[in-house]
Amino acid sequence: MSQRRPELVLQRKPFGSWLLGPAGQSPRLLRIRSQLLLTCFLLGTNIIGGCVVFVLAVFVLPSPPDDRLDLVRAVAFPGYLLAALLIGVVWGTRYALRVTGWVLEDRPATRREQIATLRLPLRLTLIEIFLWLLATVVFTVLALVLQPESALRIGITVFDGGIVTCVAAYLLTEFALRPIAARALAEQAPPKRLLAAGLKARTLFFWAVGSGVPVLGLMLAAVLALIEKDVSATRLSIMILALGTVVLTCGGLLTLLSARSVVAPVRSVRNALAVIGDGELNVRIPVFDGTELGSLQAGFNRMAAGLRERERIRDLFGRYVGPEVVREALASDSLGGEERFVGVLFVDLVGSTELAAVRPPAEVVQLLNRFFEIVVDEVDRQGGFVNKFAGDAVLAVFGAPAELADPSGSALQAGRVLARRLADELPEATAGIGITAGTVVAGTVGDVRRHEYTVIGDPVNEASRLTELAKSVPGRLLASMAAVDESAPAEAGHWKAGEEVTVRGRNRPTQLAIPA
Repeated sequence: MSQRRPELVLQRKPFGSWLLGPAGQSPRLLRIRSQLLLTCFLLGTNIIGGCVVFVLAVFVLPSPPDDRLDLVRAVAFPGYLLAALLIGVVWGTRYALRVTGWVLEDRPATRREQIATLRLPLRLTLIEIFLWLLATVVFTVLALVLQPESALRIGITVFDGGIVTCVAAYLLTEFALRPIAARALAEQAPPKRLLAAGLKARTLFFWAVGSGVPVLGLMLAAVLALIEKDVSATRLSIMILALGTVVLTCGGLLTLLSARSVVAPVRSVRNALAVIGDGELNVRIPVFDGTELGSLQAGFNRMAAGLRERERIRDLFGRYVGPEVVREALASDSLGGEERFVGVLFVDLVGSTELAAVRPPAEVVQLLNRFFEIVVDEVDRQGGFVNKFAGDAVLAVFGAPAELADPSGSALQAGRVLARRLADELPEATAGIGITAGTVVAGTVGDVRRHEYTVIGDPVNEASRLTELAKSVPGRLLASMAAVDESAPAEAGHWKAGEEVTVRGRNRPTQLAIPA
């Protein structure tokens, strides 16, 4: 039996983006790639978020002029941003290295390491949330000391900017860690309890953060404009335009990132389904999501494994009973049979008992396998069905279970070619070949617990007796004229009538046919 092929992992963007590399990258390359992406994403989102908050707080939202507050804006805010970035990168990197240490060890993750790895995006985001909340407290307190009327505006601005920034960073962190999450989920099934917010909760949350929080900032600007009576129409227009731009940008960015996080797992399943639809069952997709989408990916892999196992069983079943019988069994598993007109071919080795006595068992088995290989190949070529291996003999049927246009002719042609091939390809052994045709009962016999497909009828007995006679005639090939008469003229022309004999077990004579 041929060896089972290894599973094919989809190689074209297996994790949804070329940035994440191939599925089979080395542990060291995986760690370097993931760490670079994490650092770039976290630095980029927080720098952009900090700059947006700074611009809004200094240039857009109205506030009374104050030299001390301007100094805080010009020095303290950039200084805190740089310090927070440095602390966040070092803290997050050390934590990520500790959690994903099993990757460099090139071993499967334990259940605890799997859970910690899948929760890593949330834990890294909590570090950012802490630093942004600390910034909110620090700058709100400074504003209370220096300019109390600006404290609420500054605190809400920093808080809103921090929320949007942290959510964007969370989505990008999930993206960067997909290959590591896939490796964590490769050897073990995903935990039954979701390790991230479900799709419904994520959709509502990202909508609230991407649209609700920026809109609250816009409403805050309107409230501040009402409180500050001296805000001009020009300044108010600039505020609305600036905040509107922030709302559209943040909402669009978060919606895009959220949509990509949902689409990537679904697309991987869709691509894999297309591969299975083309007939390739040895396919597996990386599972890199901790939500219901990860369960969908894992479910697809289980389905593909089940299909492979079903196909393997079907293939093994077909090797034992023949593919035609497999199709018949899948169509109906009931006992019984039907009358069919078939051609019957029986082949039996000459002197197999003597061979077994003088040769080692391994050589006898090798000889039998070569014999059976030639017989099966030629029977299949003519559309027949090998019904039984009986020791050193083979019973082949033409016309059941699959119907043939000329079952007699197919059996006769298979016999002629088989006699020639056995003489050429297996000269160390000889075999008698008997062929006939007639009506038999073909179907499933046995018990409800064990079935066997077989053919029962006088032609089977006649073919067996003809084989015994064929062992003693030149060419080792005999057929009945009944089979020749039922065959097409093209095949019948290769045969001529012989003598009449009454074979053992039959009460009427059989007219023999020999190759012309």
